[in-house]
Order: sequence, then structure tokens, then C-alpha cells
Amino acid sequence: MSDDAVLRMTQVRKSYRVGPVGKKTTLFAVKDIDLIVRRNVVMGLVGESGSGKSTLGRLAIGLIPPTAGRIECAGEDIVALRGERLRRHRLRMQMIFQDSGSSLNPRLTLRELLEEPLVVQRQGTRAERARRVLRVADEVGLSERWLARLPHEFSGGQRQRISIARALVLEPEFIAADEPVSALDVSVQAQVLNIMKDVQEDRGLTMLFISHDLGVVNFMSDEVTVLHHGEVVERGCAAEIMSSPQDPYTQTLVAAARIAGPDPDGPES
Repeated sequence: MSDDAVLRMTQVRKSYRVGPVGKKTTLFAVKDIDLIVRRNVVMGLVGESGSGKSTLGRLAIGLIPPTAGRIECAGEDIVALRGERLRRHRLRMQMIFQDSGSSLNPRLTLRELLEEPLVVQRQGTRAERARRVLRVADEVGLSERWLARLPHEFSGGQRQRISIARALVLEPEFIAADEPVSALDVSVQAQVLNIMKDVQEDRGLTMLFISHDLGVVNFMSDEVTVLHHGEVVERGCAAEIMSSPQDPYTQTLVAAARIAGPDPDGPES
């Protein structure tokens, strides 16, 4: 893998056998995908529900194995990693999920939620972990006085900030963000997107940003890949995709996009 590529997917395929016994057929979630995400770049991955974009995000960081193809992330062939080697490599790649409510343990306080990844990965002393928790909480706009609160005491936007902080606390090189704002009100989306954009720029993160909303993808991304029925139909610079889409499917997405973009001054909820 070239020094400039943090994620490289080559002829990646993910298929499932579906249907009743004796009549099973093969369903391709993604088919023969080639994708490169360069260092410090946000690659937007856009497509409607069922296009395969979330599957591709999970493949990118090794949460599910491909049926065929090669995936290199943060300098390693992650398809070949197993056990302890894969656990250690997860320090370098993390995921932000769509549903923050189901991805957070309801019995853990904010402090425990942010410290948990560090404990699992055996990072630092207790004092060092405490300092890192405070730093990352402040980075995403979570007050120190909230550290003893449980997840149900936070709003939806605040819970998604917790999910972002949990991904950041291990200081990864690469993050896959799977529909991170789709469950939020539009005004809250804007605040969370601004935080993600600031953090990405400040840290120089490489990111795969997944969304069905091309307007949101355009706000966050440097480059865009468009998926349709598990296959890439168009890719290019985000500004060019928005101004001059070539594929008919991309043209439909552009027409439906909220061109005005997020309102950075919207209220929290």
C-alpha cells in the first residue's frame, strides 16, 4: 500500500446466501469494489438504503470479513489479522455508529464510557486515562461536570458526541462514520457535523463518511464515492460531484440533496 493511502480496498465482494433450504440464491451486498482513501482525506460514501454503504464501512475496519478481495487499513492487511493482532490494530481504526443509544452501555457513566476503550486496549495508567478522558470530552463539547451522568440523561445530540469521543479517545488514524447524524434533528445535525469537521481537521484524521444524504456528504467530504446496488457508479471531488454529476443515479441524489447545508447556529436538543 502506498504511503498516501490509509484505506485500500481491492476487488472487495461481500455476498450472502439467502432464501429457503434448497432454493437459496446469492445476494451481493457489495460487488468488486475498488476504493482508496488517502491520508488526511474525508471520503464520502453515499447511496440509498440497501446500496451496500454500511456493509462497506464494516468491511473497511474488519467488523465483518469479505467474501473475496483485499482490504488494507492503516498499514495492515486486516483480512489476515486475527485475535490479539487484530485487537491491537483496532487502536488505529475506529467506527462511529448511527444509533448512539444502542451503542452505549446504559449502566456506565460518561467517564466510564470514555475510559472503557482505553481499559480494553490496556492504554496508560489510571491517571493518564483520566487526563485523556477529560481532553477528549472537552474536544467534543462535553462538560467535565457531566462525567458522572448516565446515557439516558443526555440528549440525542450529546449521546452522539459521546460516540464520537469514544472513537477519538484511542487516537486512531482512520475512522469510519456510518450515518452519524441521520437520527438527529437538522439543527442538531449541524452542530455534530461542525464538531466532526473541526476534529478531523485538527487531528488530520482520515475518514470514510457514510450517508444517504448527499448534502451532508458534500459538507463533510473532500471526495465522494457513489454506490448503487452494491457497485460504484461514480466517484470524484465532492464539489465536482455536486456541480456536475455524470451518472443518472448521482443526478437523482444531487437533485434530492439539501443544497443549503447545515445551520451551524441551530439549537441543541
